[in-house]
Amino acid sequence: MALDSISSEETVRQAAPPNGHVIVVEDLWRTYDMGSEQQVQALRGISLSIRHNEYVAIMGPSGSGKSTLMNLIGCLDTPSKGRYWLNGQLVSELDDDELARIRNKEIGFVFQTFNLLARATSLHNVELPLIYNGTPSAERIARAKQALTDVGLESRMSHKPNELSGGQRQRVAIARALVNRPSIILADEPTGNLDSKTGNEIMALFDQLHAQGNTIVLVTHEADIAEYAHRVVYLRDGQIASDEPSKRFRGQAGFERRD
Repeated sequence: MALDSISSEETVRQAAPPNGHVIVVEDLWRTYDMGSEQQVQALRGISLSIRHNEYVAIMGPSGSGKSTLMNLIGCLDTPSKGRYWLNGQLVSELDDDELARIRNKEIGFVFQTFNLLARATSLHNVELPLIYNGTPSAERIARAKQALTDVGLESRMSHKPNELSGGQRQRVAIARALVNRPSIILADEPTGNLDSKTGNEIMALFDQLHAQGNTIVLVTHEADIAEYAHRVVYLRDGQIASDEPSKRFRGQAGFERRD
């Protein structure tokens, strides 16, 4: 085999993410220019891999970089340096239009503030990602109804957000995240606007979604919420300070430390 062919194959091999991982970030940096030649290093060389059907919490104090990392994983931003693969595709070098397509297809977002359309029914809110990607009407409605049924809201499909409790609104948001059958569910402080009882109910729902095979990445500053995950990645000053199984799963087979 020619040397140039070997070199080319080696380059491809080195560029490929590890098999079985839905998220791979390698030496990820994010620098913000603040003017007057000042820069803020929000992320400083993060390397992280998340397998299919893992349930991972990302924690850290304000300014630790967890929101920046969430934005990069969610394809809402691009790194200043480093590479990011999502479901086998190198997305760190895509343009804005390509990132928008990836977001719609591969990522289901659940936000603290629900982000529902106030004048739309639960069913229409859940349909939105399918409308954006051109799914035919009949299929769209059927999938939205099924997603709402899966989160226990089959009797609330025609209700608008102001006719729902906080927990029900978050369930609508989770159904919307699920309807596109994404590679990952990315949840940003999903219980932040809920009372503790309702928050526990929502976290129990995430447990069910994980048991059904979903990959979940949970961003939170609350230690008790992070303990619902199987693995906790703790950030400090833009770097990974620790990456360990959660206390709930520490010592169980299959939940060893991930290096």
